[in-house]
Amino acid sequence: MNVSIVTVCFNSADTIEHTIRSVQGQDYEHIEHIIIDGGSTDGTQSRVAGCNGQIRKFISEPDRGIYDAMNKGLHLAEGEIVGFLNADDVYVGPKVVSEVVAAIEAHHVDAVYGDLIYVDPADSSRIVRYWQAGPYRPGAFRNGWVPPHPTFFCRTALYREVGGYDPTCRIAGDFELMLRFVEKHKIRVHYLSKCLVHMRARGRGNTLRGIIRGNREIIQAFRRNGMAFPPGYFCAKFFRKARQFVQRPEGER
Repeated sequence: MNVSIVTVCFNSADTIEHTIRSVQGQDYEHIEHIIIDGGSTDGTQSRVAGCNGQIRKFISEPDRGIYDAMNKGLHLAEGEIVGFLNADDVYVGPKVVSEVVAAIEAHHVDAVYGDLIYVDPADSSRIVRYWQAGPYRPGAFRNGWVPPHPTFFCRTALYREVGGYDPTCRIAGDFELMLRFVEKHKIRVHYLSKCLVHMRARGRGNTLRGIIRGNREIIQAFRRNGMAFPPGYFCAKFFRKARQFVQRPEGER
């Protein structure tokens, strides 16, 4: 089973090599790595050019935002499974992709996801938050639950059938897509109870302006998918997120 890993980036010269090496270090042989750059001006392209191996496709051109770039990656993906690893992210160890493929095959599911650790941007050994996703239960999105997007691996055919990312979103397009896939269309998902990705704790979604816009997009996501927005959603989301700052993975407590 072939796997496509899509990395979207913009002015990511400081971190893109770590992401590329993380993909190249996977022990699964059938991987194509697709990199979609938004026309960086900081030398990102030269860093990508300096990395050989599994980078099969590389585009560097202006786009309409991160979700437009992700859709470009989906259009190019030839693997039967596709995952997204951003330029600030790395896989936890060399067996992530092989374990994901094994889980999809063993459980006969459409998608697999796991846990995610946010790390300090300046010191990747320091844990900031531990996002323990937990298994999906029907209606979970209404209670503030969502799987960590960088850990979400899905059969490529479903993107063709159900659609890709909404490019009008700026913050919560990944939420909208997973809400549509999992809650609305009820695709079969399996939870891997382990950390799959380390993510640097930064980005527009962590600013006050980004949080406000992201929350508006979440409300719109429910409505666009024919679901009433749950009145207690943001309270539930707050408490779920607050727990992430005190939780730690096994061996780190």
